[in-house]
Amino acid sequence: MPSIFSRIVAGEIPCYKVAETDDFLAFLDVNPVVKGHVLCIPKKEVDYIFDLDDDLFVGLHRFSRKVAKGLKKVCPCIKVGVAVVGIDVPHTHIHLMPLNNPGDLNFSHHVSLEPAEMQALAAQIAAAIE
Repeated sequence: MPSIFSRIVAGEIPCYKVAETDDFLAFLDVNPVVKGHVLCIPKKEVDYIFDLDDDLFVGLHRFSRKVAKGLKKVCPCIKVGVAVVGIDVPHTHIHLMPLNNPGDLNFSHHVSLEPAEMQALAAQIAAAIE
């Protein structure tokens, strides 16, 4: 059965898209830890990040770096944090989160944003990505 992320890639489930290439997709996390929490995924479903072939592994990190630079322009932060957990969804994904202190990278904390705010934020990040 396809993962929820594969269903997003297929267009079966909507997302707040911020960037896309032929091989990768970035979208806002619908249960964000902080405002601006983005997920970057390969479109090819591979459960474990270290099982990606070399081209996808490197490509995902390059894509994530590009997204992170746009994210930092939109969401004021000291740095954009990076996390790979790989437990919750069996599809490789990189979390990008604007950080102003170490406590911001706490997966037990979540913020709530209205759909209109998520849509506007996604559009701002997408516009800031070069």
